[in-house]
Amino acid sequence: MQEDTWLVIPLFDEAQVIEEVLREARAFFPHVVCVDDASHDASAERARAAGALVVQHPFNLGQGAALQTGMRYVLDATDAAYLVTFDADGQHRPADAAEMVQRAREEDLAIVFGSRFLDDRTHPGRLKKVVLKVAVWLTNQQTGMRLTDAHNGLRVIRRDAAQRLDLRQNRMAHATEIVLQLGRTRLPWAEHPVHVLYTDYSRGKGQSLMNSVNILVDTILK
Repeated sequence: MQEDTWLVIPLFDEAQVIEEVLREARAFFPHVVCVDDASHDASAERARAAGALVVQHPFNLGQGAALQTGMRYVLDATDAAYLVTFDADGQHRPADAAEMVQRAREEDLAIVFGSRFLDDRTHPGRLKKVVLKVAVWLTNQQTGMRLTDAHNGLRVIRRDAAQRLDLRQNRMAHATEIVLQLGRTRLPWAEHPVHVLYTDYSRGKGQSLMNSVNILVDTILK
């Protein structure tokens, strides 16, 4: 159990899956804050029932704002050594997150980025992969980083690195902004192979391709 680590989960209209996501996550990470970004469904109530602490936005601000709220809560209200950004839709594996935290400890890393492109476990589909690869190239050009998967929401951030984050991009462009700000810290970082699970649920919500297109558009316009 990762007692000194908090999961930060942006939450918007995930009532159908959030209890199962939290059940699996809390087997590794007992401390979870979900930031409910003005959901229209019972996401907040179900997250609380599953044992998460829930902070709620009064109106929808976007995933970047939800991440900033969650990280600010952890930094101000706890003495956590590590924060893990984690998606609410079941695409991330808690076991991967635990491996990333362990790697951060063992290698004295301030940031560990999850990458779905360091091995062959993840199968995003040909078009989605092309869009994500283009977005990665653009992000690397903008930030000076050399990542293989710049828009994966699974990240481990040590407390000293998290204290230097101040996300202003509320929507999908926050993924580029967080890489830029973490890169500017000059703190040690690495990528770690992870398995992103593209489920019928996430595909049914249109996340398989449309999120990638949104990422690309926001990356270009940022």
